[in-house]
Amino acid sequence: MPWTNPTTSMLVQRMTCHPERSVLQRSRKPALSLPKGTCVFGRAAFTFAAILLLVAISLPTAGQAPPTPAAQAPPPVPAPLPPQPPRFLVVLDAAHGGDDPGGRIGDQPEKAFTLALSVRLRSLLGARGIQVITTRESDATLDTARRAEIANHANAQACLSLHASTAGSGVHLFVSSLAPTQSTRLPAWKTAQAAWVTRSLALAGVVNSALLHDGLTVTLGRAGLPAIDSMACPALAIEVAPDHSSGASGPGPGPDAPSLDDPDYQARIAEALAAAVLEWKTEPRQP
Repeated sequence: MPWTNPTTSMLVQRMTCHPERSVLQRSRKPALSLPKGTCVFGRAAFTFAAILLLVAISLPTAGQAPPTPAAQAPPPVPAPLPPQPPRFLVVLDAAHGGDDPGGRIGDQPEKAFTLALSVRLRSLLGARGIQVITTRESDATLDTARRAEIANHANAQACLSLHASTAGSGVHLFVSSLAPTQSTRLPAWKTAQAAWVTRSLALAGVVNSALLHDGLTVTLGRAGLPAIDSMACPALAIEVAPDHSSGASGPGPGPDAPSLDDPDYQARIAEALAAAVLEWKTEPRQP
């Protein structure tokens, strides 16, 4: 047998299995430690088997649920907001209007005087942060039912029905003559005020104190009041007359007694009524 160099024989064997590799590539150390003589196809099979093994390890076994993400803590519950104070709203009802002129007050009809007083009082109350709804802002005709509807729909805490007269002296306050009754869910329309008479009398007391504090003469009374009798809120009729008792000549009518046309007299009444409403705002509001 001819003699063969072992080194040359091994080199020939490697070149036979890897004919595409260059001399430089053959001189590099292989990435994976495989048995000598392993061909390209053997390396590919080994790599593919390793990939399958990694995939099998990462997949869950049969009957095993996949891992679930950690449960997140629920968001914190926000603190409840403080309760809002109940709304305080006043209705100003300028009596008469439109086809109903009312009585005669000097050179003007009563409807003009009551509207001017309503506008003045609304401005004073608005400047003090009190919400006001008026039954009329112009020379409009309103029946008694519509006036009551406005007050009831507004859920007012007070309704002041403004009137004027040349008879008597000072300011006359009138509360409904209905007998007090217990409050009901659906009160009768023409006697709705009966459940509020007690509160209306309390409102009259607050207004009376404010007017007296301003030096005005006040008369209290009870009467049948068609518009107010249908109102489900504290309500009061306020009739303004000349203050004959405040003349310079002493008690009784005098030539210098304030008349209804006197702007200063009107301003005093409006300021006193505004002060009374502010005082009433602090009173309990249950019927």
